Amino acid sequence: MRKWVVRFASLLVFNVVVLLVIGWLTPARVGWSALWGGVILTIATIWIKPLITRFFQARTATSAGQRTKIGEKIVQFFLVLIVAFIVWILVVLLSGVTVIGFLWGYLLPPIFLLIAWTIYDAIDDRVEAHAGALYDRATGGRPVDAASPTGSSSPAAARPDPNDGLTAEQRKMLDDLS
Repeated sequence: MRKWVVRFASLLVFNVVVLLVIGWLTPARVGWSALWGGVILTIATIWIKPLITRFFQARTATSAGQRTKIGEKIVQFFLVLIVAFIVWILVVLLSGVTVIGFLWGYLLPPIFLLIAWTIYDAIDDRVEAHAGALYDRATGGRPVDAASPTGSSSPAAARPDPNDGLTAEQRKMLDDLS
């Protein structure tokens, strides 16, 4: 439970900052809606984004053999852009964020989301470790060893089953539940 709280809180703070930057650099009006929009964006990033990504990847996998490597990279880029666009639409529809203009209000913010997701993927372990330390200090709990979250140090327990049908992100979330 601790890891879920830490992951959600650290991603929420990051997403609120991202929404404020989007509101500052685009015609999208964010303001105080950044707080609720951050919650929506965090939920969409953790649970909805992997589902949409898997759906689109399954749709494009049938023709992957017919594309060149560059063509496949282009298709993957546009898939991620479509996922970011859908997540942005969810944020706009479910929060108080308002958008003016189609090009700058609907197409530019998903690009900012792509950049933000890339940055967060690069720094998430450090951010979550720092947030976990703050959480432990606030609750007076003892920190959990990052190398062994379940207390098991056997290499077999740490190795993921490649045939379980889970993505790496889903496997990480399930590991955090235990």
